[in-house]
Amino acid sequence: MSTIRLTVAQAILRWLDAQFIEIDGVETRICGGGFGIFGHGNVPCLGEAIYPLRDTLPLYRGQNEMGMGFAAAGYAKYHLRRRFMYCTASAGPGTANLLTAAALAHANRLPMLMLCGDTFLTRLPDPVLQQLEHFGDPTLGVNDAFKAVTRFWDRITHPAQVVQSLPAALATMLDPADCGPAFIGLPQDVQGWAWDYPEEFFTRQVHRIRRQAPDADEVADAVALLRAAERPLIVAGGGVQYSGAVEALTAFAHDHGIPVVETIAGRANLLDDDAMNAGPVGVTGSDSGNWAAARADLVFAVGTRLQDFTTGSWTAFAPDARLLHLNVGRHDAAKHRAATVVGDAKLGLAAISDALGDHAAPEGWVADVQAERARWNDTRAETVRPGNGPSSYAQAIGVVNGLMAPEDRVVAAAGGLPAEVTANWRTLRPGSVDVEFGFSCMGYEIAGGWGARIAQAEREPEAETVVLTGDGSYLMLNSDLYSAVLTEKKLIVLVLDNGGFAVINKLQSNTGQESFNNLIADTPTATAQTRVDFEAHARALGCHAETVDTPAALGDAFARAKDRAETSVIVIQVDAYEGWTTGGHAWWEIGTPEVTETPSVRTARETVEASRARQRKGI
Repeated sequence: MSTIRLTVAQAILRWLDAQFIEIDGVETRICGGGFGIFGHGNVPCLGEAIYPLRDTLPLYRGQNEMGMGFAAAGYAKYHLRRRFMYCTASAGPGTANLLTAAALAHANRLPMLMLCGDTFLTRLPDPVLQQLEHFGDPTLGVNDAFKAVTRFWDRITHPAQVVQSLPAALATMLDPADCGPAFIGLPQDVQGWAWDYPEEFFTRQVHRIRRQAPDADEVADAVALLRAAERPLIVAGGGVQYSGAVEALTAFAHDHGIPVVETIAGRANLLDDDAMNAGPVGVTGSDSGNWAAARADLVFAVGTRLQDFTTGSWTAFAPDARLLHLNVGRHDAAKHRAATVVGDAKLGLAAISDALGDHAAPEGWVADVQAERARWNDTRAETVRPGNGPSSYAQAIGVVNGLMAPEDRVVAAAGGLPAEVTANWRTLRPGSVDVEFGFSCMGYEIAGGWGARIAQAEREPEAETVVLTGDGSYLMLNSDLYSAVLTEKKLIVLVLDNGGFAVINKLQSNTGQESFNNLIADTPTATAQTRVDFEAHARALGCHAETVDTPAALGDAFARAKDRAETSVIVIQVDAYEGWTTGGHAWWEIGTPEVTETPSVRTARETVEASRARQRKGI
């Protein structure tokens, strides 16, 4: 067997460069490149290994490691988990900054590879710069914290381990059921150690995403439940898109007359005007979606982990409704004692549809759901109408949505925008909405948008990536505006300034408390009431920026931004108290004080607890 002598770092990069995936009959590299910030823990060896492959595995310079991870997540989500980016960070705080991003990728089941510096394996120079010393366990360090937020974790302590570790990490990232981030710790000395690697290890390899066929008996059980149901309802999650099952889902719904509601991750499974689209469901859902959920006698969940915002903390569905889950992951399929079909969504829908034959749900059920959806359309149109009260998130969403092209992508996360986008967005093309609510992570918006734009530019360079962010998220992490400018990956960013963390202020008020520490104006220690000049800040980062004062002016500015080649930031002040979408809300379990001296807090607790009787008790 012929061999080639390489360092650990060189072997890792050379192996990544040789891994391809077949997508729609076309072979392309699985790894689209990397995001990196160099330090003493990764630049001497990993940096040396990255440089010769910079054309095939381009390295994007990050401004903050957490933002790099968010960008990698946005990239993977755009590519429906079939491609990923690596992130490299130095030992110590650089690597620690990736923890939040790893948790986001883990919660959202997204592939991301982290190649991070570690302390010296020999320990001869200990304690080294940025090393945490644990007196009773010298092997324990910052990198061990990633065990809780990754699907695959390893620390390379000998060059030969690369041959086993890298394929195992990739297999995890490509597995439909176990997909998530992979972490590989690289001690600073081991990175540079050499070994005689088999040349065969670096030959071109083409991978395919596994499609697990469903069990025939589980399909038969599912068919029996669907045939017996009088009011079946499909709950479509993000797994529908990852499976490439959007067309299969749409055909299934129409062929068998079953309305569809969408989760937050499943937004943009069906077109807005699809006759079987009953609207979003759950805490941030629609009146029509929640109406259908409350009356369905069979809930057919496809590709969803049934997060509490989908289930209304398990009050959105009728107490006696049967649950049927089609999911590639056994963990998700078996929740709440559901009848399970473990398998790929596309194959599962096809198998169940074939077995159902020409069976369809009662027409009266579909007609009732469609009538509710028509009423919701009227409600939504009034909610987003400019001039309907003070400027609001919803009005801004309506204006932008009306100017988007079908191929354009919208990105939002955390705060009040996920609820407003989920409830009010009209899907123009499947898969065009990225609302990060799996981890509900403030700061994802701009960085995730940058990663999505890198991916989008590979396939649809004329399309736009539009980022919606509040002022709170903007202040938390905005530096990747500069990344977008540096890399000429155009973003259109809307900064909706409501003077603080307004949606949490709303929750605070709704639970009977006084407003405090959320809005800038209500922060006791904020003695200088100074509003941020977001326009000037964005200009300082190299963006075109302008401030508008009305939704109509926002539309004009957005049209100009679409015509412009560079990244644009549009700022508009919106009301912190009025204009929130009030319809379509399911109950949401929140912790409230059992003992309090504040009457309004006591009243709020009683209101919250009043709905608990409807909550399913795990069955």
